[in-house]
Amino acid sequence: MPESPTLLCWRAPCVALDLAIDASAPVAITSIRPAGAPAPDARLAAQPLVEMTALGHGRFPGSFRRVDTVIGAELRHVSHDQSVDGPWHTLRVVQADPSRGVRATSVFEAHESAPAVRTWTEIEVAGDLVIDAVTSVAIGSFLDDAGVESVDDIVVARADNDWIAENRWRVEPLREAGLIDVDRAAHNHQAPRTRLALGNRGSWSSGEQVPAGAPAATDASYALAWQVEHNGPWTAEIGETGRGAYLALTGPTDQEHQWSVRLRDGGSFRTVPVSLAVAAGGLDDALRVLARQRRAIRLPRPADESLPVVFNDYMNTLMGDPTTEKLLPLIDAAAEAGADIFCIDAGWYADGSWWDGVGEWLPSATRFPGGIAEVTGRIRERGMVPGLWLEPEVIGVRSPLATTLPDGAFFQRAGVRIAEHGRHLLDLRHPAARAHLDAVVDRLVNEYGVGFIKMDENTMTGPGSDLYGLAPGQGLLEHARALLEWLDGVQERHPELIIEACASGAMRMDYAMLSRLHVQSTSDQQNPIRYATIAAAAPAAILPEQAGNWAYPQAGMSDELRTFCLVNGVLGRMYLSGYLNRMTPQEVAAVREAIAAHRVVLGDIRDRLPVWPLGLPAWDADWTCLGLHSGDHAYVSVWRRAGDAAAGLRLPWAAGRDVEVAPLFPADAGGWAWSWDAETAVLTVTAPTVEPSARVLEIRAV
Repeated sequence: MPESPTLLCWRAPCVALDLAIDASAPVAITSIRPAGAPAPDARLAAQPLVEMTALGHGRFPGSFRRVDTVIGAELRHVSHDQSVDGPWHTLRVVQADPSRGVRATSVFEAHESAPAVRTWTEIEVAGDLVIDAVTSVAIGSFLDDAGVESVDDIVVARADNDWIAENRWRVEPLREAGLIDVDRAAHNHQAPRTRLALGNRGSWSSGEQVPAGAPAATDASYALAWQVEHNGPWTAEIGETGRGAYLALTGPTDQEHQWSVRLRDGGSFRTVPVSLAVAAGGLDDALRVLARQRRAIRLPRPADESLPVVFNDYMNTLMGDPTTEKLLPLIDAAAEAGADIFCIDAGWYADGSWWDGVGEWLPSATRFPGGIAEVTGRIRERGMVPGLWLEPEVIGVRSPLATTLPDGAFFQRAGVRIAEHGRHLLDLRHPAARAHLDAVVDRLVNEYGVGFIKMDENTMTGPGSDLYGLAPGQGLLEHARALLEWLDGVQERHPELIIEACASGAMRMDYAMLSRLHVQSTSDQQNPIRYATIAAAAPAAILPEQAGNWAYPQAGMSDELRTFCLVNGVLGRMYLSGYLNRMTPQEVAAVREAIAAHRVVLGDIRDRLPVWPLGLPAWDADWTCLGLHSGDHAYVSVWRRAGDAAAGLRLPWAAGRDVEVAPLFPADAGGWAWSWDAETAVLTVTAPTVEPSARVLEIRAV
């Protein structure tokens, strides 16, 4: 009889990971759960830990899915080792397929602060192999961990993403999301080939979907949240097998992204990292664990500690048309309101139309007759730090640099330089491209005194570059990694420089970028009523202390609309705009009050976790809500856009206790009212008007 598999039980302070090791089968994860949680009774999850295809070595049976790979099925355990380095616990599991000369190492890292792991796969090839897909992780244990028998008992959370329509989260049964019940019994219990496939293409890692999600038990007893930490294309796939179900996470693949890489004679490849976060609870619990994991993997700098309030002249204000005359009164007004940074957005480098002429990043003498130093000097005089908008990765087709930089500094396909939306795309693998960008940033910091850069990316790369004979997807992957290395170098040279991540709003919202950068623009949405759901949903995808939510009040707004607009920015990182210089003293006072409330929240925002008392926000919901919770206390933003006059907020952390509720912003409740039911743990809030209205409440259980 064959020997039973043994369990490798790896323990970190907050997470338990069990893997089956079998001489006749590949290594498989059989459980991932919070430390101290009981192990599942069933151990049926035999999904191979690593799935990999290569030219000549595909899947059996064939399908579009990332599993059932021939190489993945032939991998066998070779060795494993564990280590500890400060707060990080590491497990390395080595497998091999000797017949194909493949060696696969799965690396797991767990920080002492979160029930989560960060993981990736390292491939070495002894012979000659063209790899066209390899998983960062494949896991089939979540049915067993949830204690359910089939995907009938699983729901899934995922989010669509698009320009001005970011973070559209939805939760639905996995059967409705794509895993159709095909009556396996009628087909001899063969596994169906359907799948729920998520992903993005090109350099916009969140251009179509947020690189995060979670399957969870319908009874809220277990949830497994995931995120892909890559500033480029990725896939996430949930499918059903004869053994149960699986989740497979990858970076680029040939099938989806024209990616492949040839490895010869000891050549190696490392997949993009991903994180898995687990909770013995529901989806909200797992998303909160994912927030703890994001804090663990961040690389903070001293400059991140200040959490400054940024005024940016763009949104619903100058809209890319700055001049000295327009900026000076805005600077004075932003300083009076209490901003810490004043960022001059797009247009500062061009006399007129500029979209397809960018690249040199030199101030316009027409816009700034006295030089840009007159404007940046005024910013500093008013006690703020100057900032500038920059789109470093593009060169306009009309820019002089389009002819002076070498062809190798640009993305190419078949020897032709790529042009998209009037721009060429810099390839940061090339030293001339990096040298150009280093010179630009050094000039902005050293000559103009810039301490903040809004780093935008409005032009997608497409599949990538085939320069150097590589598959386009591999060219893009190498560029994406070179971009991260370039950012690391910039921050090493300029440790006080704060960089905001932006790509047409939030089209590159991932934790390859956000592990390094300070704040993320959450949208370009110009309608404050629409922005409410974006602001409320953002902390499901990014940390609240990185969620740059626009607040752009205008002179003449009604009191309720102005308040609604400002509430959007309070429970995150307020990104202030609007013609503050045109406001009455009463209107300016409201802005100052919002900033003061925001600074109260910033006092311990990095210790708080997001909660959604009305559930993850639906795009068209009449009411939406976000809370930042810690212990017995929460700050809660509530937006009423339409519909019923009242809504019930679920606050399970205060169940059975009295609560104290007070308005944080505005300090005057303005007709809003609330009542508490300790038994059901529901706070019923009532808005006084049919006009859209919002408040920030401070809630304490006593």
